This record gives sequence, C-alpha cells and structure tokens, in this order.
Amino acid sequence: MDLFLQTLLNGLLQSGIYALVASGLALAVGVVGIVNFAHGEFLMIGAFMAWAASAFLGVDPLLSLPIVAVAVFGVGALTYRVSIRHVLLAPELNQMLLTFGLGILLQNLALMLLGGNTRTVTTPYQASSLNIGELSIGGPKAIAFGLAVVLLGALYFTLYRTVLGRQMRAVAQNRRGAQLIGIPVDRVYLIAFGVSCGLAAVAGVLVSVLLFASPTVGLVFALKAFAIIVMAGLGNLTGVLWASVILGLSEALVQTYVPGGGGWSDAVFFLMIFGTLVIRSFRRAA
Repeated sequence: MDLFLQTLLNGLLQSGIYALVASGLALAVGVVGIVNFAHGEFLMIGAFMAWAASAFLGVDPLLSLPIVAVAVFGVGALTYRVSIRHVLLAPELNQMLLTFGLGILLQNLALMLLGGNTRTVTTPYQASSLNIGELSIGGPKAIAFGLAVVLLGALYFTLYRTVLGRQMRAVAQNRRGAQLIGIPVDRVYLIAFGVSCGLAAVAGVLVSVLLFASPTVGLVFALKAFAIIVMAGLGNLTGVLWASVILGLSEALVQTYVPGGGGWSDAVFFLMIFGTLVIRSFRRAA
C-alpha cells in the first residue's frame, strides 16, 4: 500500500511540470492558433540559461527563474514579430514547417555552441527530502511542483480575471470580431506567444534542477505536451490540468508495476493519444 501511495505521489509531482509545459503550448494553439513545434526548444533555452547562471555566476537556478522567464518571453516575442506573424493566415502546413524548422535551427545552434553533452547543476537542496509518514517527497520535486502550481494559478487568474485575459479569450474565439470591437489582436498574439515561450523556459529551469540541460532535453517534454493538449482538446487550458495528472500518474504506475516499465512508460502517452482520438471519432460518428 505504501508503494502504491508513493507511486501516486511521484506521478502527481511529475504532472506539475507537464502541466506547465502543456499550458504554454495550449496558449499558443488556443490564442494564436499555431502549433508550435519549437516549443521544446524554448524549454531547452531556459534549462541552459539556468545552468549558465549556476555554472558561471554561482546563482541558484531557482533565483534566476524570473530573469530567464522575462528573457525568453522577449525571445518569443521577437520570434513572433520576425516570423510567426507572417504565417498566421497561411495554410497549416506552412505554419508547421516554419515552427518545425525553427526547432531544428535552435537545437542545432545549441549543439554547435555547447556540444552534445548534458550539463547538470548542483544545489544545496538537491538531495533533501520531506517525509510524511511512510511517504517521501524529494526537495527539488516538491519545489518544482509548488512553483508550477503558483505559476499555473497566476496564468489562470490572468486569463479569467484581467482585461488582457479577456482579450486573449475573445481573440481565441473570434479574431475578426475582436478586431471589430477594438482589441489590438496583433499585440495580444505577441504577448500570448511570448508568455507561451516564457512558460516553457520556466519549465526548463525546473528540468535543469531535476534532470539536466542538453540540446535535446526539450524534445521529450514537447512530445508529452502535445499528448496532453490532444487529450484535453486543442487550446483547452482547463483540460490540460487533468490530462497532465493522468499522464503523470500513468507513467508512474507503469514504471513501478510493469517489468521494464522505464521503456514502456515512453509509449504511454502515444497510447493515450490513440485512445483519445478513437473515442472522439466514435462520438462524432454517433
């Protein structure tokens, strides 16, 4: 029983980072209307920036988090201004090819400048843990989950309790209608895409503490984020939360109870995507 509860707890803690990454991707899809295949590379940039702050400046990665978030927000806003805005009305294939190419470009730039080796950070709380009865919570995982909850709460508050959030939701529902009532659609798109990239970078900072930084670290998380938003429904930010929890718990259970679960867990989200698509196909047919 203790093993089962520990497994559920581990899965729940892992779902925090998944939700953070997927919420950023869902924001780009739901508000801007573009599937950003370079989303994982913005996570990678955040991870490397946190590692660089720790390695060269001696700054704790978590203390560098606000600076990383703002810097990558700026990078995302510049990316939108230079490239994304020019394909918003283009066919979806053009949009996908652009963001896919951008992801390859960023990943290969990281390989050229930093090499293919993984980089790790060392913090005083790296090996710390909190015990609750027979259950154990790793210090870094608890911190990452807490920060993810706070940031997701701030995002949802912004979307549903502020003028900017109402503008984003209006643009997501009807771009032309939003323009007619005076909403600056292009500015809303720029902010939404920048926030999307900033959320990925924040997740990257947390990943650098929990795992490592490498040019390909964003790929796995981006794939899982795609699985989550497919389960939740494209652009459905509310559904992202429960889908992230389901994915986190499923992976934890597979890793614990299935022989060779470490390998099988990588296939869990593909099976979940397939199941979701099949269920939706039956519903539409009915």
